[in-house]
Amino acid sequence: MGKLLIIAGLVIAGIGALMVFGVPFGRLPGDVVYRRGNTTFYFPLVTSIVLSVLLTLLMSIFRR
Repeated sequence: MGKLLIIAGLVIAGIGALMVFGVPFGRLPGDVVYRRGNTTFYFPLVTSIVLSVLLTLLMSIFRR
């Protein structure tokens, strides 16, 4: 369990570093943005799919 927490922390820190250096993480093409008047609805569809694939690959690698 300790190794998993360390790896999760490193992954989160890596994503944070990418965001600081200007990688548009969370604003990928395919994310749904709906603006009308004073209301804005944002649904990160593609971002969710990319995160799911990456986390699935990481978990499959580290469970072996």
